[in-house]
Amino acid sequence: MNICVFLSAADLDDRYTRPAREFAKLLGKGGHTLVWGGSEAGLMKVVADGVQEAGGRLLGVSVEFLAAQARAGADEMVIAKDLAERKRLLLEKADAVVIMVGGTGTLDEATEILELKKHGHTDKPVVLLNTAGFYDGLKEQFRRMEDEGFLPRPLAELVFFAEEPVGALAYLEESLGIE
Repeated sequence: MNICVFLSAADLDDRYTRPAREFAKLLGKGGHTLVWGGSEAGLMKVVADGVQEAGGRLLGVSVEFLAAQARAGADEMVIAKDLAERKRLLLEKADAVVIMVGGTGTLDEATEILELKKHGHTDKPVVLLNTAGFYDGLKEQFRRMEDEGFLPRPLAELVFFAEEPVGALAYLEESLGIE
């Protein structure tokens, strides 16, 4: 399957890179394709390296103003004209989405896919990989949104929260009927 991963391009410490590397290895060994922002920097590079080393494919979607940082060794690289087109292409090319640690760009991408799911515009499985409790506050906020009536669908229909990489991939494979 084509798994879109939204994540940071920042250089991060081991508590974030180790689980990212583990997920990448699982993805590659499973014969899946990483669909990602195409960057050769930070956590994006860590995941791309791990997928490629484990035998998976790389499908990058960069953006014009970041094209100089796009990974040269990707199996496929698309350059979008702007961030909105990049998000659209990433989601279009993916069978499923994993949200890893990141900043405002990752949060923007995450809320976009959840908004599309909320309104029934996609049924792709979405996993939020809560590495080192990074998204505990967001998880609490989503639960409050659900409890107070802001979500027209149950939170469990929108996103699966995984604490470990193996649980994230297992959920996606089960959701898409992959053994």
